[in-house]
Amino acid sequence: MKPAPFAYKKARSLDEAIALLGEKDARLLAGGQSLIATLNMRLSSPSLLIDINGIDSLAGISQKGDTVEIGALTRHAHAEHSDVIAKHVPLIARAMPYIGHPAIRNRGTLGGSIAFADPAAELPACLLALDGEIEAAGPKGKRTIKAQDFFKGLFETALAPQELLTAIRVPTANKDTRFGFAELARRHGDYAIVGLAASARADGKRLSDVHLAYFGVGNTPVRAKKAEAALAQGNIDAAVDALDLEPHDDVQATAKVKMHLAGVLLRRVAGQLMETRS
Repeated sequence: MKPAPFAYKKARSLDEAIALLGEKDARLLAGGQSLIATLNMRLSSPSLLIDINGIDSLAGISQKGDTVEIGALTRHAHAEHSDVIAKHVPLIARAMPYIGHPAIRNRGTLGGSIAFADPAAELPACLLALDGEIEAAGPKGKRTIKAQDFFKGLFETALAPQELLTAIRVPTANKDTRFGFAELARRHGDYAIVGLAASARADGKRLSDVHLAYFGVGNTPVRAKKAEAALAQGNIDAAVDALDLEPHDDVQATAKVKMHLAGVLLRRVAGQLMETRS
């Protein structure tokens, strides 16, 4: 199939993009790795596509004190090979090779992945595990949204109709922070059947401030808070038993299989969290 007819405009500034979003049935075009597919299948039929690829201020990675800021138009491939990401945000560095395939990572953007909010995608879960935040801009100016408040439902976020995501910010890692990431997919590059992004702080021989963010098990990435508390006590078996997830059957697997796989991933990621960080 081919897309339904639409108008196309290339925004040259953030203000222009925001103004164009006020038009009826307008959609943003960044990397287009999800949007083009939905257009071709006519699952999406916007009247206007707003190309924001020319807004250079929306791209780039920078460290600002104890925070790393990643512009919305930063390509996956840029983040995958970034020294700043590798050093200061190891969780995202671990996740990047699992996102699609090289051709997708060359065009896809971090902001697009977060804003699209696919519940089986890696980056929304990473942002939740890192307790990051989203910067959004709209007619009333800019505002900051915590990751835990951003993902509202299936492909639904806290962005207002005329807002766009401009950047994400995450805390920088230090010698006490620990990270873990694992997913299970039918083949590498496919959306995960179940995945887990995790962060914690080493507290002697124990872990504290444990964040277990699962993806592929609900309508949004979800924190397994009871399992987090159990893992902080050092008991992996108890953490697996405490998994408070409610997956549903889908084309990938049954809910029962997903729960089993969630436990498998928790054991793997717990081992990563307990490794000493060099």
